[in-house]
Amino acid sequence: MMFFDPLYLLIVGPALLLSIVAQFWVKGAFNKYAQVPTVRGLSGAQVAQHIVNRAGLGVRVERVSGFLSDHYDPTARVLRLSPDVYDGITVSAVGVAAHEAGHALQHAQGYLPLQWRSALVPVTKFGSTLAWPLLMIGFLLQGMSMVGPADLFVKIGILLFSGAVLFQIVTLPVEFDASRRAVQLVTAEGIVTREEADGVKRVLNAAAMTYIAAAAAAVAQLLYFLLRAGMLRRDE
Repeated sequence: MMFFDPLYLLIVGPALLLSIVAQFWVKGAFNKYAQVPTVRGLSGAQVAQHIVNRAGLGVRVERVSGFLSDHYDPTARVLRLSPDVYDGITVSAVGVAAHEAGHALQHAQGYLPLQWRSALVPVTKFGSTLAWPLLMIGFLLQGMSMVGPADLFVKIGILLFSGAVLFQIVTLPVEFDASRRAVQLVTAEGIVTREEADGVKRVLNAAAMTYIAAAAAAVAQLLYFLLRAGMLRRDE
């Protein structure tokens, strides 16, 4: 059974470990700079609203519950910030708010990777829901020597899971670009000092590592499924 397959731990284990480290890193960086107030004293909500208003986007900024649950909703054209970011007047709050405002700018400017990611959302939701059950059934049938049905279930499961992997990969340039925009915006607008901008970069770099780790974990799992299914073996 693949639940106890040492090959899974060998291939996917390092990526999962990286994901855990990345989560601790981003929380540590955010909490550290959440203790550092900015000189100008603007809240995350004010910073985000300033950026979207300056660009004439007509995007609303709202508070949403949760820790680091910040996100931009392109469908509703709403930028939602967690309480610590919405109300915070710290380096962390400013950095995260500007990052999410960067997504709003991407949307308004038709940033291509963001369009790709948005198009992949329904595919990813559908694939993520069905991929794991199909793969588990397929590998179970494989263990029962029911080769024909097993291969069908596994191949369909891998195909669906590939959509989720592609989503994680496309997410990388979207997030990196939003962070780049965030640093440029808060610096150019004089929202933060040079020293504070360094803190913003550290917070956003830590956040970027979580997306890298998620992509690495997804690719590693896909590689495991392909190996487990014998789809990467060379013909004799």
